This record gives sequence, C-alpha cells and structure tokens, in this order.
Amino acid sequence: MPNTRELSLRLLVIALATFLLTAASLEFYTITWGTGEWLGLFSLKWFVAFILFEAFCVVCLQATILAAWRNEKFNSALARVAKLRNKLGALRWVLSAIVLILPIWILQYTAWGLVLHGQYLRWLMWAVSAILLGFLLTRSAEHALEWLGILSSLILISGAAVFILSLGNVTSYPFSLGWSEGNRWWDYSILFGRDIYIYPADKPIPVLLDVGRQFIGGIPFLLPNVTIWQARLWTGLVNAVPYFILGLVAFKSAQFKRWQWILVSVWTMIFVLQGPIHPPLLWCAIFVAFAWGKPLWLAVPLIFVTSYFAEVSRYTWMFAPGMWAAMLEFAGGDSVLTAKSAKHAKKDLKLGDTSIQLSASLSGLRGSTDRAVWARAISVGVAGILGGYVAPFFLPTWIAQATALFMGGAEPVDVSSLGSGVTVSGVSSEAGSQALLWYRLFPNATYPEGILIGLLLAVGPLIAVLVYLSVTRRRSLNSLQKLAVILPLLAFLVVGLIVSVKIGGGGDLHNMDMFIIGLLFAGAMAWHQSGAKWILESAASPVWIRIILLFMVVYPAYYPMKFIAPNQVAEEDMTWVMTLADIPPQGPFPELLPYETDSDKALKDIKDAIEEYAPKGDILFIDQRQLLAFRYVTGVPLVPEYDKKVLINEAMSASGSYFQSFYRDLAAHRFSLIITNPLHERVQTEEDNFGEENNAWVEWVSAPVLCFYEPLETLKKVRIQLLVPKQDISACAKYLDN
Repeated sequence: MPNTRELSLRLLVIALATFLLTAASLEFYTITWGTGEWLGLFSLKWFVAFILFEAFCVVCLQATILAAWRNEKFNSALARVAKLRNKLGALRWVLSAIVLILPIWILQYTAWGLVLHGQYLRWLMWAVSAILLGFLLTRSAEHALEWLGILSSLILISGAAVFILSLGNVTSYPFSLGWSEGNRWWDYSILFGRDIYIYPADKPIPVLLDVGRQFIGGIPFLLPNVTIWQARLWTGLVNAVPYFILGLVAFKSAQFKRWQWILVSVWTMIFVLQGPIHPPLLWCAIFVAFAWGKPLWLAVPLIFVTSYFAEVSRYTWMFAPGMWAAMLEFAGGDSVLTAKSAKHAKKDLKLGDTSIQLSASLSGLRGSTDRAVWARAISVGVAGILGGYVAPFFLPTWIAQATALFMGGAEPVDVSSLGSGVTVSGVSSEAGSQALLWYRLFPNATYPEGILIGLLLAVGPLIAVLVYLSVTRRRSLNSLQKLAVILPLLAFLVVGLIVSVKIGGGGDLHNMDMFIIGLLFAGAMAWHQSGAKWILESAASPVWIRIILLFMVVYPAYYPMKFIAPNQVAEEDMTWVMTLADIPPQGPFPELLPYETDSDKALKDIKDAIEEYAPKGDILFIDQRQLLAFRYVTGVPLVPEYDKKVLINEAMSASGSYFQSFYRDLAAHRFSLIITNPLHERVQTEEDNFGEENNAWVEWVSAPVLCFYEPLETLKKVRIQLLVPKQDISACAKYLDN
C-alpha cells in the first residue's frame, strides 16, 4: 500500500487530469455548439467530432488513473509498447519531429490557431504532445515513459513554441505590426541604407537608437533592395537563434554528451527569452561566455571590445560584460580549468602578477589554481572597466583622427554615435528626466503580474535549484566565490528594477536583462561543476524539486503557447472560423492583419495623397517610416525630425524646449501632409495599459498636432491617419507662448 504522501500525490495527479480534461471538453463543446441544427445546435459532422473528443478524454482519464495506481496489466501493456518503440529505428525520430512540430505549426500557421484559442484545449494539446514525445525519447528497454524522457520532451516543445512564435511576424504586410515596429526599421536602415533616402549627403541623419542596436538590426540593409519580409525574417531569427547560441557557448564541455548539450541550450533559449533581451547585449553575453576559460591574451581584449560595444549600444550596459566575466572567472574558474586551460593559466600568472600582488593579502587562496583564478578575474574585470567606461571618452576621437589621416586630410567622419563617455552628472540628469512609476513593480494594467511577481515566476525556479545544489553540497563555493556571484546579481537586480519603473517601461522584463543573463551564468557554473550529473539523476530527487524543474521548463513557454496564433487568415476561411469561434474574428483577435486587398488600397490612398500634397510642402512621416525604408513610397525627401519614438521619449521627459521647434513648424504649416497613427485626446489613468505614456503623448503630441492640423482621411483598417493643415489655428497660440 502506498504511504500517505504517495497516495496524496497520485490523487493530485488524477484531480489535475480530471480538471484539465473537463475544462477542455467544455471549450470544445463551445466550439461545436452552434454549427447547425441536426441535434440541438450541433451539425452532424461536429456532433460526431464532439463525441469522438469526449471519448478521447475518457480514455486519457482512464489511462491516467491506471498509470497513477500502477496497474500491473496496464504497465505490462506499456512495456510491450516500449519494446515495439525501440524497434522503430529511424522512424522513431521522424515521428518525434512530427509530434514536436505539428501542434505548434497548426496553431501558428493555420486558421485552427484562431478556433482553438481556449487555454485548456491548448494545455491538453501540450500535455498529449509531451507524453507522446516523451514516450518516443525514452531510452529504457522496459519502461514506456521515464522522467528524463518527459523532461526532455517538455524542453523541446517549449523551445519549439518560443522559436515558432519569434517567426510569427514574418510577413510582407507593408504597415507597422506594432506601435513602433515600422519606425524601428527606419532606425535600422540608416547605418547601412542611408542611400535609400533623398537627403543631403553631408548632413547626419539623427536616429534614436544607439549604434549597437542599429548595427545588428540594420544588417538586412546590406542587401540591395531588401524586402520587408526578408528584414522581418532576420528579426525573427535574431530573436531566437542567438539565445540558443548563448547556451551552446556557455554550457559547452567535452565531458557531456551532445544531446545533453543541445537540450540545455534549448532551455537557455526559453529561459533568457523571458526578458526578452535586446540583441546587442545578448551577443555581448555570448562573447563573455566564449572568453570564459580562454587564455588571457585572448580573453582580455575580447572583454575590452565587448564592453565598449555594450556601452555604445546602451550606456546602462557598460559594466555588464566585465562584471559577468569576473564573476565567471572567480566563482566558476575551477569548473572550467581543464588541462588545456590550466596550462594557459600558468602563463596568465605572469601576465597577472600585479593583480596577484594586490590580492595576495586576502585569505582563502589555495595553491596555483587560486592564484590563476584571481589573476584572471581581476584582469578581465579591469578590461571591462577600460572598455566600457574609459574607452568611450577617447576612442571615438582617435577613430576620427585616424580616419582623417587615412583619407588624406578629408573631412572627418561623424563618430558621435560611437560613444562619448558617461559622467555622473549625465546619468543623474537622465535618471531625473522621467517619472518613476513604482506601482508597476506590482500587478497593474500594463503588466498584469507586475515586475516583482513576473520576475519571481521567471527566475525563481532557477534560484531554488541553485540553492538546493548548494545546500546539498553538489555545488561548492567558498565565501568569496559566493559574494562574487551574489553582489553582481544584486547590482543588476537593483538597476533593472529602477529602469523598469521609468515611464515607458514596466511592460515586461526586458529591463531585467543583465540580471537574467547573470543568473544564467550562475546556472552555467553549477552545470559545469555537478549540475549536469544531478539532472541526469534528478528522478531520485524529492518531488518538490522535480516540480520546480518542470515549472522551470514549462513556464517560459506559457505565454507563447497561450497566445500563439496566425496573424493572417485567408478571406475564404473566415466564414467557418467565425462559426466555430462563435465570435467575430476582429473581436477576440485584434491582431489579425487586414486582407491584402485592404492594405493595397490603403497604400494606394497614401501614395495618392502624397502625390497631391507634395508640391505644397514637406511630407512628414511621424509614423510608418518603413514605407520609405522599403521603397513602398519613393521620390519623397526625408524629414528625419519628429520621429514617433523620439516624440514619445521627449514627451515622457516633458521636454518643452524640444517641442518648441516642432510647434513652430506646425504653426507655419511646414508640412503639407502628415502620416501618423490615429491621434486622439483621451486622457487615461493608471488603470489603463500604459496610461501615463498615453497622457504624455496626448499632452505633448496629439493635442498640439490636432490643433494645427486636421484629418484628411483615417484608414481604420491599417490604423493610419493622414493630416493636412487646418485653416483656423487661432486657438493654438498657447503652444507657442512658452
């Protein structure tokens, strides 16, 4: 007879299965009811489908009960099935690929993704896929399903969901897919695609993004005549593949099998994507992981360059590469000093003599390995400070001088985007320029979980596992090594929380980027020491730690699995979609893109308006600048000022001096036509999504623009408004008084 704890666990499993299957049945009933009048509001076809689905649910519940109670006949039948599975050969891996990809593909790329929008139906699909894939991945000759098989299947399914979702916006739709997506492409295009625009060659084009983000986002513009589909494909890949590469680099070790290495790299992708992390910082993390354990002649310059790149990408990142590198070398040095790196470490001792002398008075050093670790940690840390903090004060000037010398005294190139150094006064001014919305740390309309709970759900399981490994002495660190991990993480945590509550932030965890990556590196150190072995033996761990492991794998894919759906559906499919979903598609699915005929008509209307109004003055694209970047609109001189993202950034800072030139241009009717998102003057509260940001936009942008200009046409389906000068602007003097 099972003991009380085991009995309780079995009953809990059965109760959860019963709840999930019942809830999924109710959702499927809602889909099928209302399809006809053959029986009640069932059509014959969908009544049969409902009965078959109910039979499937009953079989699943019965199998769960038999498995939980370890029925001998049922287990014997499963053992025979396992033997058949082991004889499948290559077919086994083909079936695994189908089970992995098919459900997610259906939800993302077919109209069924709109119909099957109920969360419990999706959870049931996920559970069935995990069990089938776990069965196919289980290596046992006797058991149909084992712990490592189910854990592996969940990692792969979560990874597939995250990856497919990152490609969900790969479309040739010409208009912006989000509030600022279109204008981001304009930002990206300037670095490598400046020749696209009609603008004086001797004048710099100001953009909001730093050069690091421009560089990675702008790579597609190295292609001649790049299309928006190709550019979005690049973004989709950048939003997933580098996360996987980070795992490959950080967790690589000759002592682990390839399948272990691949699985932990997939988990890295789904874990770090919870940020998500901007690509420049992600590549910085990849290079830091690569430098870990390398000889100092390679590691030091690599950390220097990486830190400089971090600073010119976003100044708040300037210390991150050096801090990560020092943490890895000091707290994780023993776990990566292989025979080869130990040989390099002896050479590094000579390079790091000064560092060793500075640290020799500290206690806890044990032999030459410890001296090498101190030398390496201090060396890469100093390289990070020099590259991230010191170099930006001097390097741009040197680059400009070297370029001028190389070009034979020609006009120096503009290197203002390559950094200018960060000062305390500058940081203080920046920090005080925008409001801090502390309530966004807690559940709110902008981010339902709030930053604190959202962060706890995202990283709490990994922290719990690391603490468990430390308490059970599977991961042994001395006091100084623990401080080397904890102190940087605390610094990253504090900075991330403060930046997250600035107006304009707090909608997700992307400002916790340095902390999330730092925590991943802590996990990598544990993995190299004993974590990999422990994972393989985790079936013998307490139930609560196995539940945490499952949560650590499943939760990062919760939102992708919940919201994954197509953004376009063929017009001929909408009738049956509306019938099965039982609601108008534009109601619960606001992210559906307009049909191609609608977008083509909207594009024609914009072109016609530009052709009519271009002779009367400048054409200002506040929004939708990607129409210029991808040549949907040609022959229009660029007006780089007053980009939508710059306007909202200045509005959130209440920068009256900036807006004076904007208002003067509006009053002078400099622009004969303005293309923007539909403007309104509705004031919101903190109970609304990004309410404060909306109010800043209304106060500094919408209201003034609508005072000087009026709508010519509002293209509701593509969310674009065309504005022309208003004749009576007598009420607008208040915007010019200050």
